[in-house]
Amino acid sequence: MHNYLDFEKPISDLEGKIHELKKLASEDESIDTSDEVGRLEVRVRDAMVDIYSKLNPWQKTQVARHPQRPHFVDYARGLFTDFTPLAGDRKFAEDAAIQAGLARFRGQPVAVIGQEKGNDTKSRIRHNFGSARPEGYRKAIRLLEMADRFHLPIVTLIDTAGAYPGVGAEERGQAEAIARSTEMCLNVKVPVVSVIIGEGGSGGAIAIATGNRVYMLEHSIYSVISPEGAASILWRDSARAKEAATAMKITADDLKALGIVDGIIAEPIGGAHRDPDKVIASAGDTIAQALEELNKRTGEQLRNDRRQKFLNIGRNL
Repeated sequence: MHNYLDFEKPISDLEGKIHELKKLASEDESIDTSDEVGRLEVRVRDAMVDIYSKLNPWQKTQVARHPQRPHFVDYARGLFTDFTPLAGDRKFAEDAAIQAGLARFRGQPVAVIGQEKGNDTKSRIRHNFGSARPEGYRKAIRLLEMADRFHLPIVTLIDTAGAYPGVGAEERGQAEAIARSTEMCLNVKVPVVSVIIGEGGSGGAIAIATGNRVYMLEHSIYSVISPEGAASILWRDSARAKEAATAMKITADDLKALGIVDGIIAEPIGGAHRDPDKVIASAGDTIAQALEELNKRTGEQLRNDRRQKFLNIGRNL
């Protein structure tokens, strides 16, 4: 069964009726509910098309955070082979919020970095809900350096509400670690392709999203701060998060229009959680196309183009 969002009540009601009819037919074989089920399934699809064609920014935020949305581990399983995770920053500790390692992508050796939120209480605690500490970003730096040394393209998958803001993280240099990771992304002389698969929050996202090509899933979000955080700062009222989400221009359509991202990856009707395999395959095709283009460029061209890309953001607004 799906976890329904508050604006999905019409879909929830219809799918509830379908479930009841199928259960009734399974309990009594003399009852044929196939025609009614078929009609209700058409109504469900029509309702999803209608609702998801006009989502507002706050509703897209809810979809981006959906608990059943595919996470880094799902993309790693679906897109990469021979994935070998690397652990630790060689300075302090291992941070499970950042997943990093070497793999093959459609036969090509690559380095892979991403945030993992976890999908149940135990794994969410272990991965700290995708909010990395400084050692996570220093682990990312270690892999970025390795990829640069061995001429491996880099694929990053972003899904975090932001870096962890705890006292211990600040004591160990959270801001410096994020800055160094961003700097390393800008400096490497290999292709960097980044995809925001859920939330792209604050410096915790940009630390591994400074790519030659940056893509967003259709219902993902990307912002300097969460809507709740912005509302708390601007109006001292986190309940105005919906208003903040609209003002901040955090959706894929907004960011594509502003020139901050290079493309949007379509999601199935009803969001990525409705058909994870399809959206993962679409993301793979987009990554492959980008790498095919970027692999033709020299290291200096890649670095210069990447730096210029980010310097140009906002100049033509």
